[in-house]
Amino acid sequence: MLRGLVKGDNAFVPTAALRVAVRSGVDVAALLVTEQGRVRGDADIVFDGAPAHVSGAVRLSPGADGDEEGTVRLDADLAAVEEGIARVLVVASTEEGTLRDARGLSVEVFGPDGGTVVAYEVTDAGSETAMVVAELYRRSGGWKFRAVGQGYADGLTGLAVDHGVDPDEDPQEAAERTPDQAPPAVPAQAAEEDPARAPRLTRDQLLDMTPDQIRALAQARTQARAQAPSAAAPPPAARPDPSAWTCGPVFEPRTVTGRDNDVITVKGLPHGPVMVGLAVKGGGYTGLWPLDDSNAKGRPLVNSTEDGFRGRVIASVPEHGRLRLRLEASGTWEVRVLPLAEARRLSEDRLESWGPDVLLHTGGTADVTFRFKGGGNFIGHLYRLAGHLDPTALPDPGRAAVNEIGARKETLPLPEGPVLVRLSVADGPWDARLKDVRPHSGGRDVGGPVKLPAARRARGWLRRAKD
Repeated sequence: MLRGLVKGDNAFVPTAALRVAVRSGVDVAALLVTEQGRVRGDADIVFDGAPAHVSGAVRLSPGADGDEEGTVRLDADLAAVEEGIARVLVVASTEEGTLRDARGLSVEVFGPDGGTVVAYEVTDAGSETAMVVAELYRRSGGWKFRAVGQGYADGLTGLAVDHGVDPDEDPQEAAERTPDQAPPAVPAQAAEEDPARAPRLTRDQLLDMTPDQIRALAQARTQARAQAPSAAAPPPAARPDPSAWTCGPVFEPRTVTGRDNDVITVKGLPHGPVMVGLAVKGGGYTGLWPLDDSNAKGRPLVNSTEDGFRGRVIASVPEHGRLRLRLEASGTWEVRVLPLAEARRLSEDRLESWGPDVLLHTGGTADVTFRFKGGGNFIGHLYRLAGHLDPTALPDPGRAAVNEIGARKETLPLPEGPVLVRLSVADGPWDARLKDVRPHSGGRDVGGPVKLPAARRARGWLRRAKD
């Protein structure tokens, strides 16, 4: 590492698109918090079940070829972080054992040119099961990196409560609560102490508390921070609501890994269209087909001779909820089944990718320019979702919006969002960028990908703390 910090050190970093590599095989998440050190809602949690923030500024992905085994990447475009966000916390946790067992736990930040900007190796981890390893925070009109190394023996639950996450809040109950209803009483052991300075509870203590008690503890700590002089800050600006788009089921993503040819079965999925992400570490032919109830192959989802295939395609889950896929590949592979709500959002910033993909446009009418750099086929369809009310099927896209062979530049006019852009075949790298974007006629641009329900995001992230 070129520039190593010790715990507590900080250094300026470029206000640019940075890549944060977290090493040692731990689970990684990011919390986007305000000046008060709190998330504005569960959508500000980025983890493997919800790997992209609604703003598109922070994304989580597995390590790429060439990375050390067990590396997780966190892409943070600091120029795109919303004004209401003051810090991006890098969180590491473990399901088994403690962080003391995570040998070589470290964070390294890379700049746009791929060079190391700053790095920090954790050398004093103990019995904690969760830790804020580092943070990116605003300072003097720019951004800095701080080596934090703050562990939580009470795991993700304690870390979550400390940053304003309510692990058990039911959104409907919260909405129905009237202003004159007092919050539940704070547990006796917490009420006798200053909530802002109270020692963190152990994992067992937290698990013994009721949901109402956990909510009360979070509220008490929040009120204490708000009353402290250092916590005085204007409330964050309200974010635009996500699109009311309802196409496709919403569920926690599923991941299956394996090697070489196989038949993949994913059970318990909702009926309807889903995304299937496939990444193969190997060469030769890659083919992927859906299987019907008689085990007959359907039309191929992937048919590629490119080495190291990766991409996202669309499959349909039958009513019984079992998605079966036939995979032909050489080498190790990973299959992820995700809701269409996790599609990558098109914007006026350049989006670079490789292979087939599923993209989402949520603004007004616009043009999208693709630059395809491969030598094979480049085929794309548009699915206009506005007014489409059947979540179990996609609308008919009609003829292909683009169907070309070889490297080329192609600009397509897009109708008003929400629109899915399905690149069913893309044998090579490509990039995409919106231009001439007009305001949405509904008076708002949803400004980000459709998100999972808030309660599901938080509970999915915290499931390890409660197992």
